[in-house]
Amino acid sequence: NYTMKKLFLALFAIMMVGSFTAQSQIVDDAPMDQLYEDEGLTEKVPVPYPYIRKADVMWSKRIWREIDFRQKFNQKFYFPIETQANWKSFIVTVLDALKEGQLTAYDISATDELLVPITYSDIIGRQTDSIYQIMQRPYPPYEEYDTVIYTEFDPTKVMRIRLKEDWYFDAKGSQMMFRIQAICPIMIKERNGQEVSEPLFWLSYPQSRDVFAQSLVFNEFNSSARLSYDEVFWKRLFDSYIYKEENVFDRRISQYATGVDALLEAERVKSEMRDFEENLWEY
Repeated sequence: NYTMKKLFLALFAIMMVGSFTAQSQIVDDAPMDQLYEDEGLTEKVPVPYPYIRKADVMWSKRIWREIDFRQKFNQKFYFPIETQANWKSFIVTVLDALKEGQLTAYDISATDELLVPITYSDIIGRQTDSIYQIMQRPYPPYEEYDTVIYTEFDPTKVMRIRLKEDWYFDAKGSQMMFRIQAICPIMIKERNGQEVSEPLFWLSYPQSRDVFAQSLVFNEFNSSARLSYDEVFWKRLFDSYIYKEENVFDRRISQYATGVDALLEAERVKSEMRDFEENLWEY
């Protein structure tokens, strides 16, 4: 009797687990819940770069800028939090491509050069923190004890990216042009009540364009007009601020200006580039 009862309970448990598993599986032939069959941007290719001849570059300047995802116009980079079929956040798009070997990440260097490749495992491993803390038990005798708090990598903490780009005046086309050279995701952490920016790695933008061209971005104005991350960068569909221009001291704006002065200095850099182009046609 006892043996039969145990057997019955075991069979019942197996049936319940099987029923739950069947309910949680994603079906292969899911019903269509959109206007038309859409495979995303899998066939898109990047817009070709215009050819640059050294003799045609009569002026150039390298600048660094930051894009903050928390600004309303930049939220397209941060969302969705939960990945959907053809729609991922920027950092998830990058991490998936790194994991699959489609992109190469480079270690952070003091000069922002792309010198030392690092793997996906290196990136994740560096963001796994272990903090030793002394805790106190909530019951008598309330003794203290040591504990270790582990923090795993959280992609939602990536809230900024840095761009390293070259601006130049093309004498042949008689226009100011730009070329993004590298991208760096920035994780925002809180330490002692202070917001701390932690750069993760650099990506070569020219090497990343194929992946970005096939990655969907939400278009808040028209869902049927699909945008890719490559188009967002190419068409400058983002808000940003300059935090460094190339200079003899190789220093950032924050190293010699703060607060309002730093904002004014960033505006000065932008105005200089704009004024250079306008002054060419003054005489």
